[in-house]
Amino acid sequence: MSREKKRLLAAIRRYVVFFLLIAFVISCCMLLFLHTMQASVEISFTEKGIKTAAILTMGNVLLLSLLCTVIDAVRRKFTVERPVRQIIRGAEKLMHGDFSARITPFPGLVGAEGFDIIIDCFNRMAEELSGVETLRTDFIANVSHELKTPLAVIQNYGTMLQSPDLTETQRMEYAKAIAEQSCRLADLITNILKLNRLENQQIFPAMKRYNLGEQLAECLLHFESTWEKKNIDIETDIEEEIFVESDEELLSLVWNNLFSNALKFTEAQGTVSVTLKTEGDFAIVKVSDTGCGISKETGKHIFEKFYQGDTSHATQGNGLGLALVKRVVDIVGGDIFVESEVGKGSTFTVKIRRAADGEMQRDS
Repeated sequence: MSREKKRLLAAIRRYVVFFLLIAFVISCCMLLFLHTMQASVEISFTEKGIKTAAILTMGNVLLLSLLCTVIDAVRRKFTVERPVRQIIRGAEKLMHGDFSARITPFPGLVGAEGFDIIIDCFNRMAEELSGVETLRTDFIANVSHELKTPLAVIQNYGTMLQSPDLTETQRMEYAKAIAEQSCRLADLITNILKLNRLENQQIFPAMKRYNLGEQLAECLLHFESTWEKKNIDIETDIEEEIFVESDEELLSLVWNNLFSNALKFTEAQGTVSVTLKTEGDFAIVKVSDTGCGISKETGKHIFEKFYQGDTSHATQGNGLGLALVKRVVDIVGGDIFVESEVGKGSTFTVKIRRAADGEMQRDS
């Protein structure tokens, strides 16, 4: 039932209750007055008798008013004071860090409809805060783990470098390992800072019209050494003259992360393909690979911070790349989803609105 219908039914219920209450009071007063008048007439239809009847009727009205006051006090205790006390108790628990605090609604209680709306909002707020607290705790735990791993490697290789018996080859090997872990640590911190700025809306997109196909080709060429080293076959099908009006620097983060993941999870002599097509007013970019693929359960969480489908950490990463991708795509007003099958590879699809045709013709 919609909120408007609930309000209408509540208004009708309140009207019926007040109608019955007022009708009862007026009826009682009239009956008492008439009864008193009848008794006075039987005794003596004089001015004194009428005055006595009026006084008795007034006394009865005062008595009924007192009774109504008591009834209203009882009503307020159950329909106002009790809900307010429960809301205050729930708010106090929330203030002290108990994010499991919830308030039970008051179904069927006359006059509690407004409180039910407040309670519903309170429970949803508590649920959101609970989720945020869980994410914060997980974030700290994951950051600690991701920072600890490269630091431990750097510490171990640094200790081994102090040995006087090392050969030059060993020294170069250990120094290279320290440099790689230092870069991994720097990338992690950079991604954390970028993601924090994106989530706190401290980065605002600088909209600019540009050729999306050219950007994809440029970003892909940055990974040439990677695909040549692994002998990966690159397939491209990029339509020409597809323009978008978006933040070029932010979108480069998307393509770089998608290309990096595709090449990282594709075995030697595999295939990575990049396509750019148009569908109506949208540009559709697909990045596919013949890598290990991901399960359906992993696919549900793939865009969450620090989530890694490869729990063995056999492939290096910090689980922030796709979280960055998702946040950037949301900021520029696009959409992203993944299709994958374990052992057969994955396809990431990004959907972005194209620049208007009139703009393209004017600039071409």
